[in-house]
Amino acid sequence: MKSSPVLDNEFLKGLGVLDWGYTEEAIPRTLSEYEAWTEKDFHGPLNYLNDHRKELRRDLRNVFPEFQSALVFLFSYQETKKWMLENNQHSVAAYTLGFEGEDYHRALKERLTKIAEKLAVEDLKTFFTIDAQPVLERDLAYRAGLGWFGKNSMLINRKEGSYFIIGSILLNQRLPIDQAISDVDHCGQCTACIDACPTNAINVDTRTLEASKCISTFTIEIMKDAEAPAGFDKSRGEIFGCDICQDVCPWNRKPLQRITSSLKLQDKFLFIKDWLFDLPREKLKSMIAADTNRGFRKKLFGTAFDRPGKEGWLKNFKR
Repeated sequence: MKSSPVLDNEFLKGLGVLDWGYTEEAIPRTLSEYEAWTEKDFHGPLNYLNDHRKELRRDLRNVFPEFQSALVFLFSYQETKKWMLENNQHSVAAYTLGFEGEDYHRALKERLTKIAEKLAVEDLKTFFTIDAQPVLERDLAYRAGLGWFGKNSMLINRKEGSYFIIGSILLNQRLPIDQAISDVDHCGQCTACIDACPTNAINVDTRTLEASKCISTFTIEIMKDAEAPAGFDKSRGEIFGCDICQDVCPWNRKPLQRITSSLKLQDKFLFIKDWLFDLPREKLKSMIAADTNRGFRKKLFGTAFDRPGKEGWLKNFKR
């Protein structure tokens, strides 16, 4: 981590921060690539990436007019990922359980609030972004010197890999922090992520994702019955999200070697472990089918799992 007169690294580590950076650039460097990606319809069913919010993503001042700088943080879910790999569990993406079972939007907003309170800068105004806002988060992290874009389009950090969620604080002031130099590409000739994706969702030529082919898009963002992307039946049994392209990435090996594995869940979310890892798949499917739409939503409220709803979940059991 960087040393700074403004932020204490031990405090940040206690909040699960792997690394952080600072930038004063308001305009994404990959804006033209993003616009070309949407023009090719590679965003697929993710309409929120190509509607009126597309204009907002062109400049941070569109969402926070007083923008002068940004602090960008990488929040880890490495321990959960390591536990899942050791226990051969691939049914859900690790981020879903990486914050004690709580929806990361909720968990990280609380952590960003604590960080903002520590800044203690006079007349400071802040705006939090955790991927629900119209901000190109990975580009913002790139501008803050936190990594490069892998061939799977993920941001990869040279020391910490890619098992993290990006959270940022936009500020109305500039801070006495040096701006980092953006990292260069370190993927080289490696094509592990491209080769491993069972649905061929990674576009080799543009190093971008075709969302309509992506298992994560299908299992999380499609909220009604739909045809699975070709190759879905060849995956590892994913029913919510997908980590395949990250799990094969060489840059994720060393970070996992340094940590101990753990699966920590809040008491109210302990049932999720039984659901996902202990129940036979057909039993889980039957339980979901027998529940009401309202009851299912209520049960999963506060987690990442309530997004697709009951119908969206049931379609995920297709093979």
